[in-house]
Amino acid sequence: MNTVEPIRDEKKIAAMKAVLKDQSMRNYLLFVLGINTGLRITDLLKFKISDVIDEKGKIVTSIRIREGKTKKEKEFILNRAAKKAIQEYLDSLGDFRPNLYLFKSQKGQNKAISREQAYMILNKAARMVGIEGPVGAHTLRKTFGYMARTKGIATIEQLQEIFNHSSPAITKRYIGITQAELNNVYRDLNL
Repeated sequence: MNTVEPIRDEKKIAAMKAVLKDQSMRNYLLFVLGINTGLRITDLLKFKISDVIDEKGKIVTSIRIREGKTKKEKEFILNRAAKKAIQEYLDSLGDFRPNLYLFKSQKGQNKAISREQAYMILNKAARMVGIEGPVGAHTLRKTFGYMARTKGIATIEQLQEIFNHSSPAITKRYIGITQAELNNVYRDLNL
């Protein structure tokens, strides 16, 4: 199994959004929610519409889940980008039932797309925008961490907590801190 990397270029992220939005609002939402929550794809695919809207049909502010891998409770807020993508997706559905999966498969009754299908969707879009190298479902989670750190929004310790990693070293390796980035620290500090 190949190790996937985060998408490090914001222009490539924007291009991925455009390609996926052109394909389907579901695929677009999968990408946007993934890069804005840092959740594992298996946890994202479990969402039903009722997880993202309240009883009045409004987008919720926060979501509480039990992570599939760690079995730990996790609560996170939905940022503006995530809320906007959810609203656009729900608007595109027109009439919907809250008990439907958010990322409903086109095959079968009420089933979510598979992890493999999510991988194919993301990998195809990545190739279309010129991203080379292994890209997969975990790329979304890694992109979340990489961008949060490089934009100065989150420290390694905060990301460690978000990702439930046992050490900062694991988190650093996970989000793919490159030697070039380390070299920039030495070059740019100039005290």
